[in-house]
Amino acid sequence: MKATKIAKRAAVNPLRLWEHWFKLLCLPLLIGAMLDSAGAQGLSSRAITIVVPYSPGTGPDVIARTVSEELQKRWNQAIVIDNKAGATGNIGTQIAARAAPDGHTLLMTSNPFTANVSLFSNLPYDPIKSFAPIIGLGAGALALCVHPSVPANNMKEFIAYVRLHQGELNYGSPGIGGPHHLAMELLKQVTHIDIRHVPYRGSAGATQDIVGGHVTGGFLSLSIAAPLARGNSLRILGVANKERVPTAPELPTLAEQGIEGVETGLWFGLLAPAGTSHEIIARYNDAINRIAREPHVIELAAKQGIEIRGGTPEQLAEFLARDIETWRVVVKEAGIKAE
Repeated sequence: MKATKIAKRAAVNPLRLWEHWFKLLCLPLLIGAMLDSAGAQGLSSRAITIVVPYSPGTGPDVIARTVSEELQKRWNQAIVIDNKAGATGNIGTQIAARAAPDGHTLLMTSNPFTANVSLFSNLPYDPIKSFAPIIGLGAGALALCVHPSVPANNMKEFIAYVRLHQGELNYGSPGIGGPHHLAMELLKQVTHIDIRHVPYRGSAGATQDIVGGHVTGGFLSLSIAAPLARGNSLRILGVANKERVPTAPELPTLAEQGIEGVETGLWFGLLAPAGTSHEIIARYNDAINRIAREPHVIELAAKQGIEIRGGTPEQLAEFLARDIETWRVVVKEAGIKAE
């Protein structure tokens, strides 16, 4: 009798066993789906608007569209990208700052958000007080480039060449107060070189004149510079990252070449109007952090020269405060004024 009971307990139904393991395997996916479906709680069913204060096709626009597409799938809620370019990002940023703090209007921004504090004397918003940080989403590398005729293959040779021709050479940037311009001014202050600024209206003009040899060089987005360097249209001397860029590991950083304190690049962050509830901020942060870990999202961003990232609202807040102070010093010393 005992042997019979033991045999019955020992007998395992293969179908039941499969069901048991299937449930265990699906549990993480089920939890993720439940979190996603709950992600939009606290918001009404009307569309979410992400204001991008720059033109379509720019880094912030690409990131905003990538995130919104993924978020729409998870929350089953319409998301609209509203490009409000103009005034170095101030027009769109002001619109977002004045929106209701109900989670239905967000701001996808970039470098000018922190630099404009020092460039404009009467900003219609406060980058710290007018917004609640949600998440830092990505970064792009800046590369110092020169025309191939410049007798410099590294930063040491470049600095020596500029010092030999102090005040005679010039560099191009996509515009006054932009990240490319400020990066070069920071380099000038760190290395004590004198090279004149030639501002252009956008990256295309600056890039064309570096390639054409009309200016000595300048900082360009690595995503733009890398293909041109491969075709010998320009030469990349180094990147302003803290570490080498994963997509171009052969390129040394400026710090590796003895120039420290010029670790700067493009960044992208998502914010909400001040007063948005902590609950809504947390739900956006959680959902977008998971989106940022998706392999296809990482790959899509990399094709645009963007390293997708994530993090906490607190990390973004700390970064913004540091960045404001960095450019406050650079702008003041260089005497830069927005046009």
